Amino acid sequence: MTDTTTAVTNGLPTLRERPLDPPGTLRAGGAIRRMTFPDGYQGWLVTGYRQGRQILSDKRFSSHASHKHLAFPSNRPSDLEADIPGLFEHLDPPDHTRFRKRLAGQFTLRRMRLLATRIEEITAQYTDAMLRTGPPADLVTDYSVPVSSQVICELLGVPVAERDRFVGNSENLLRLDIEPQKVQASLKDLVDLTGELLMRKKSDPADDVLSVLVTGDDITIEESVGATLLLLVAGHETTANMLSLGTYALLNNPDQMALLRANEALIDSAVEELLRFLTIVHVGVQRSPTEDVEIDGVTLGKGETVLIHLPTVNRDPEQFTDPDRLDITRGGHSHLTFSHGIHQCLGQQLARLELRIGYTALLRRFPDLRIAGNPDEIPMRSDMTVYGVHRLPVTW
Repeated sequence: MTDTTTAVTNGLPTLRERPLDPPGTLRAGGAIRRMTFPDGYQGWLVTGYRQGRQILSDKRFSSHASHKHLAFPSNRPSDLEADIPGLFEHLDPPDHTRFRKRLAGQFTLRRMRLLATRIEEITAQYTDAMLRTGPPADLVTDYSVPVSSQVICELLGVPVAERDRFVGNSENLLRLDIEPQKVQASLKDLVDLTGELLMRKKSDPADDVLSVLVTGDDITIEESVGATLLLLVAGHETTANMLSLGTYALLNNPDQMALLRANEALIDSAVEELLRFLTIVHVGVQRSPTEDVEIDGVTLGKGETVLIHLPTVNRDPEQFTDPDRLDITRGGHSHLTFSHGIHQCLGQQLARLELRIGYTALLRRFPDLRIAGNPDEIPMRSDMTVYGVHRLPVTW
């Protein structure tokens, strides 16, 4: 049996509730429902944890960009990324395997642990600056963005002089309300800059990820550009927003903040719970079956677009007890924030490490950290494909 009811129209709602909960309209229906995308395409929406995990691990589902549609109403060109080779999140094996095999060694847990001291130095650099300047501060611009951008740029091998250019352009790529000409200009600037940088790495390699990308002949410079853009945007934007939004969530749940301050050994559990609770990639992930696939009596037809909405999946009461409560003692890694299957986030260990060190630094250096002003007036990133706060004024 196939459910032909259109449960969601005109794509995903951009506004969350309270303001960290997934939209109620996405949680009210069944786990697999019809969804009309903003361009009028009729696809499928998956909001159940079990069903989402099953699809993400099923080799019969393709991740190819040709089956994807804009999930939110947006001014962004729908084919913005279609002509960029090397965006391996949009590739299937064997092409996807080619990139993962080349890069996997750069993001192992062992290698990430070797980076811990450097990340601690970077967080100390920016907490020191905040303390010298004195309150108030904007946690976004004074801490989260510079910390995450410096970490990913050093890992990739992006020169200091180019970091602001990379960061500014990458943010434009995530805006929903941006003029098409502006986002295309930002993308072109990033492609040009990355191509020039990769050519320099090819002739003068260093101990960084970009040099690894251009080693050998199985990945072209053009493909390396796309892979670099993916690593840069995913590695910077997600961590920066998790640092700010996670702090916002803890400050708005003082019992959980107090619990963490009293027992720093809970930091790993707190990071996992914040990743689940916030699930900042609120655009979800899209797949398409390469043949008809039946799940729970619903037939997902060959070539149809299926959107797995991760924020709602991670609040499924059938998987998580009291899912709308932030509970840093919950523990476990069962959330799907980093996706699942062969496309599971390559840099997830780096993200965990940065968040653990980043939150710990704030707890230790600012024992009286609090929001400066009305928490209800904090501007949320509802206009971006990655959720967070635009600003987070804090004092201590």
